[in-house]
Amino acid sequence: MSSEENENKLTEAEAKDAEANLQVKPLFIPYKMGTFNLSHRIVLAPLTRTRSYNFIPQPHAALYYSQRTTKGGFLICEASGISETAQGYPNTPGIWKREHVEAWKPIVDAVHEKGGIFFCQLWHAGRVSNYNYQPNGEAPLSSTDKPVRPKIQADGSRISKHPPPRRLRTDEISTLVNDFRAAAKNAIGAGFDGVEIHAANGYLLDQFLKDQVNDRDDIYGGSLENRCRFPLQVVKAVAEEIGPHRIGIRLSPFTEYNDCIDSDPQALGIHMAKSLNQYGILYCHVIEPRMVSLLERCDDETRFSLRPIRNEFGGTFIVAGGYNRNEGNEVIANGGADLVAYGRLFLANPDLPLRFQLDAPLNKPDKSTFYTQDRVVGYTDYPFLQLSNSQ
Repeated sequence: MSSEENENKLTEAEAKDAEANLQVKPLFIPYKMGTFNLSHRIVLAPLTRTRSYNFIPQPHAALYYSQRTTKGGFLICEASGISETAQGYPNTPGIWKREHVEAWKPIVDAVHEKGGIFFCQLWHAGRVSNYNYQPNGEAPLSSTDKPVRPKIQADGSRISKHPPPRRLRTDEISTLVNDFRAAAKNAIGAGFDGVEIHAANGYLLDQFLKDQVNDRDDIYGGSLENRCRFPLQVVKAVAEEIGPHRIGIRLSPFTEYNDCIDSDPQALGIHMAKSLNQYGILYCHVIEPRMVSLLERCDDETRFSLRPIRNEFGGTFIVAGGYNRNEGNEVIANGGADLVAYGRLFLANPDLPLRFQLDAPLNKPDKSTFYTQDRVVGYTDYPFLQLSNSQ
């Protein structure tokens, strides 16, 4: 038996001892998120997996998501494009066509059959795209005409380059708002329980929020209020379409992903939290300041904290950013969050809640397979914890 197989086995006696001695940890205290009854506080974070060939969700995604589903568990699907201008990477899923809706249905059904709650993340890449992903080979859309500086890909494989984007005209913003609205309607039509609006990680909505990217001189640029206008219009439109009780938003005011930076991220996060309250949305999902890059956390002291943002937002507050088991329990216990989203650990450990509950060993994520197109390797082949018979 390999060492990896050994790591994924507990004897029945060990499992029984662990369960008998288990005190209810904060991550396993049930939580009521609006109308949804969650059995634990561990959330599957939205993770780009690049296995949706030709932008169409594939049947193998049903296994991937169902593997990570527990009864009463909350899952957020990978970023899904809201329109034909939204895509920025190969083989990411869409939610703007009827064929996308039909392709998502059996995937959503697989999660619901195991008792999970499933939200669709609505996404527009903005300037983080290339001509070959755009209709008629046109320039990507953005708040600006400044391109993203070349950067090393998240998996370290190569340097990505993006062409100069086209600055959206003021009169075009309403079209994008309606694209988000229509995509939200499609997501509900596919059976999702709700949607998460992706306003983080340097993509389109974040490009409007951050003042080092947004160089506009119209009503969508300049002041904090103006820069937040477009994302909040999206929230309002989607709330009107499917109801605020089905809406979350993801923010990353402190991060610099995709060359997207703000000069006062704390003020940006607080302003958005206050503004979101007027729409009564279900949750706000925010990335920790320590996540200076997409896959690496920095544990050096930072003057920034999510606590002021958490204190201002009236709904469920979800944190993300390199959390382990103990840190997740701690942030729930001290009131810093209601839920904790896990990405790489959940990717590599489809039974992460069980492993956390038993404090069992964890599989290590394989970065080299994060963004391949293989429908099995690095996707559905991570081993589950096995219980071996004791003599």
